[in-house]
Amino acid sequence: MIVIASSNGIVGIKESMRILKAGGSAIDAVEAGIREVENNPEDHSVGYSGFPNFLGQVELDASIMEGDTLSTGAVGAVKGYPNPISIARKVMETLPHVMLVGEGAERFAMETGFQKKDLLPEEIKQVWADLLKKILTREQFEHLDELAIHDWIEVASDPEKTSSVYHSTPENPPKVGGTVNFIAMDSHGDICTGVSTSGWAWKFPGRLGDSPVIGAGNYAHNKYGAAACTGMGEMAIRASTARSVVLYMKMGKTLEEAGRMAMADLDELGGNYISRMSIIAMDRKGNPMAFSNSEEAKFIYMMDEMEEPVEEPRLFVATHMNWGME
Repeated sequence: MIVIASSNGIVGIKESMRILKAGGSAIDAVEAGIREVENNPEDHSVGYSGFPNFLGQVELDASIMEGDTLSTGAVGAVKGYPNPISIARKVMETLPHVMLVGEGAERFAMETGFQKKDLLPEEIKQVWADLLKKILTREQFEHLDELAIHDWIEVASDPEKTSSVYHSTPENPPKVGGTVNFIAMDSHGDICTGVSTSGWAWKFPGRLGDSPVIGAGNYAHNKYGAAACTGMGEMAIRASTARSVVLYMKMGKTLEEAGRMAMADLDELGGNYISRMSIIAMDRKGNPMAFSNSEEAKFIYMMDEMEEPVEEPRLFVATHMNWGME
């Protein structure tokens, strides 16, 4: 049995392993581990206290996939519910659909018993309001400093006055983004992957990255292995990165070869928006590995015989980057 996660999964990986040791399934372990991260107020890239979009709204995305039947569930742009990974699982288990977004996902969450919560604590509201003060000019709005924080939502919601400034935000989104990835294999050899995120800070409303997109940010197959991604999600969507890792293993490549090939696919992407990408992965035997085009990136894993999780560097694979870098 093994659990693999992105480094911010450290708050949930022990709970995931506890579930596996108690005879729980891989999907139970993944959901539980991710929920711990979603509920962590210190993590501003996932769940409660995640950084909001440009309008000051926290929009959450998540997906989950089990490797036996290849069943999947996903939700995107969910507002007001702190645990999108659980909503995604409920979609997988109760609907003929794979993905729900926006108001439909929120209605489904309400109808299936999930509890609403204000996802934006006051300190994060202040960070967001301070950002708007930097990018909105005195000519656009008078008496900016006199506005209360709740008034900034009305300010930002005026498209005639703010649409022209969205792309001039002083913080490039890759620098204030994040995601949590989990992969687990249980005692039966079943594999599950899960991904949850609040996406880029200050993103354009309604933006979806790779996290809720099966095949891009998340993929699992018992016969071959699993992968999950974090970074500039648009790149993983364009290259179907998570599915590619698993497909390359299906073609007979080793886990390392598969990860390197998926990173090479990203290196072939053109256009103006090429940035960071990291992958965690596992082969069908439960061997862990991770990849990144950032030399500092790390990941964690925990096997059932371990008392504590291990943090290791991701395998560095250089790719070109032309946006959001210093």
